[in-house]
Amino acid sequence: MINFEFHKFKSSIELDFTIVRNWISNCIEEEGKILGSINYDFLSDEELLNINKQYLNHDTLTDIITFNNSNDENVILADIFISIERIIENAIKHKESTSNELLRVLIHGVLHLCSYNDKTDEQKIIMRQKENYYIKKYRQDVSRETK
Repeated sequence: MINFEFHKFKSSIELDFTIVRNWISNCIEEEGKILGSINYDFLSDEELLNINKQYLNHDTLTDIITFNNSNDENVILADIFISIERIIENAIKHKESTSNELLRVLIHGVLHLCSYNDKTDEQKIIMRQKENYYIKKYRQDVSRETK
């Protein structure tokens, strides 16, 4: 099950979350994992910064924090917190649409849960390739849905 919790930010997001749920589920399956549940919580910068300080001892803004709650490496069970303010700002900075930047962050968290890291330059390249691969699949899914 994939749950999306919007506080005051839903109006700034232009995605069909039924398609997004199916897309994320398919990505997890393609990575050879089993979906238990993922709770996505969309917060403000301030709220995410407080989580970052409290649980990770980081005093920096971020776009996503992923908590893996699974004891089984093959089962995805997580809470993912996302700052919509960071998504919007990063979209502008990288000259991307807000929805494309959000897709990248949504799948980025899932890829971490599927054992991908982004600490080294090599890992960052692999992570970006995977993100791009799955975003392309999402766009294909949307094309099929709208025909």
